[in-house]
Amino acid sequence: MKNPLLISCIFIFLSCSKSSAPEIKPPVTPPNFNLSLLSVNGATSQTIYRGVPVAPSIAFKFSTKIDRNSVAGSITLKDNTGNAINYVINYDNDSMFLITPSLPLTYLAKYILSISAGLKSTAGGNLNSSSEISFITELDASDKFQRISDGALLDLIQTQTLKYFTDFAHPVSGMARERNSSGDVVTTGGTGFGVMSIISGVSRNFISRTDGLNLITKIVHFLKTKCTPYHGAFAHWINGSTGATVPFSQKDDGADLVETSYLMQGLLCARQYFNLNNTAETNLRDDINTLWNAVEWNWFRENNQNVLYWHWSPNYNWDMNFQIKGWNEALIVYALAASSNTDSIPRIVYHNGWASNGTIKNGNSYYGIQLPLGPPQGGPLFFAHYSFLGINPTGLSDAYANYFSQNTAHTLINYNYCKANPKNYYGYSDSCWGLTASDDNINNYSAHAPDNDDGVISPTAAISSLPYAPTESMNALKFFYYKLGDKIWKEYGFIDAFNLNDIWFANSFLAIDQGPEIIMIENYRSGLLWNLFMSCPEIKRGMKQLGFQSPNL
Repeated sequence: MKNPLLISCIFIFLSCSKSSAPEIKPPVTPPNFNLSLLSVNGATSQTIYRGVPVAPSIAFKFSTKIDRNSVAGSITLKDNTGNAINYVINYDNDSMFLITPSLPLTYLAKYILSISAGLKSTAGGNLNSSSEISFITELDASDKFQRISDGALLDLIQTQTLKYFTDFAHPVSGMARERNSSGDVVTTGGTGFGVMSIISGVSRNFISRTDGLNLITKIVHFLKTKCTPYHGAFAHWINGSTGATVPFSQKDDGADLVETSYLMQGLLCARQYFNLNNTAETNLRDDINTLWNAVEWNWFRENNQNVLYWHWSPNYNWDMNFQIKGWNEALIVYALAASSNTDSIPRIVYHNGWASNGTIKNGNSYYGIQLPLGPPQGGPLFFAHYSFLGINPTGLSDAYANYFSQNTAHTLINYNYCKANPKNYYGYSDSCWGLTASDDNINNYSAHAPDNDDGVISPTAAISSLPYAPTESMNALKFFYYKLGDKIWKEYGFIDAFNLNDIWFANSFLAIDQGPEIIMIENYRSGLLWNLFMSCPEIKRGMKQLGFQSPNL
């Protein structure tokens, strides 16, 4: 028989034991948290910070306290090649702290700061989302080279840049290579600029008269005996070893009248400069006259239209269909066509073609400066350079403009645009300016102008504007050399272009950009090329025929 008392005690014991057992609760997940604020030297809300000091302070604020042990593994600072940068952490409290690089960073360099979602709070929570910012350090404002006189600096720039047309001249033809990476491809227009640059070098005793004469003679002999003229005009690109035409594009495989005009502008200057009565210089003059007199300017009117055409192809005829109309870089074409000894165009071709019966006029003001001709805000600055390497704009006028006023206005509008910097590009200033056609890190090559501005500065723009804005151009020239010289001053002078907003520096040199620097510095200093070109009897006659007036005609 079971004991009722024992059973009752067991029941009571079991009941009491069950009610006193601890309650099992599910684990608590720590809450995630947010980055409330990130600032770089006080600046916030940017994906890329520019002009940052090389010893920056990067501040963080989070919505909760952070586990200090998780910071080093979750916040990384790297340079643009992926190398980690050590930093020091200074805590204000556990939700706010600063990091600073252990050593000063490199000037004009890009860095990337990353914060991973592995960052932990003291409660064990995770950062809600990772984030990343970039910053670019500031320009080193110290001088990179010893200060020298302005005259010595201009000498240096001319001599160094001249090497592009002497040391780097094509060994067979003597012509100017299109760019420093173009191999056998030489450029007709750039060679014309090179000839004018060589004359400048001879005049300043940077090279001997004999060496200059021999190099230009080599060029002229190659053009006369090896190259194919198309109704007297040459192709844009030529093989410097064989003289064969190198197509600039599929249908641009014949005559380029604008490039030919730049060449003739230079050759006429050489004809006037090498004026001694000896066999070598006499033969050079005769050969230049042969090339000059062979250009069939009226052929390029395409069946006697009152306009000149840029291209003609033996394979595609007039398919390029590009009329030469202003305002742009091609005024020299009409000046030469009117000045031809053998095939001069009539005046109506200039007025109806180039000037479009006056529609080249502008007349509006930009930055308080009235612009006589051309597109809004002037366009790229090579408009004020290429034709005016030889044509002297001083005191020059016709029915449409005073040309020194035109080029000065164009230059100062370009300068004031960069100074105002409406797109807020890092680096633009009253000492770092100049928009023209050049290589480009965004678009490969672009005709930079106020209405086509992507942050690229081309040194040739400001330097070649020295006759028009001497103070502004000289300030830019000094900035390029003294402040940026470690980045942009190389074996053939200044590189083609740079972009401080993206920290890009071209590795290229282009004949059509290097030449105007030498020539326009010389025109500023002595007027040499202006005087030579304007001394040509046919230029005086032809430009007067078009209606130009000048004390130099």
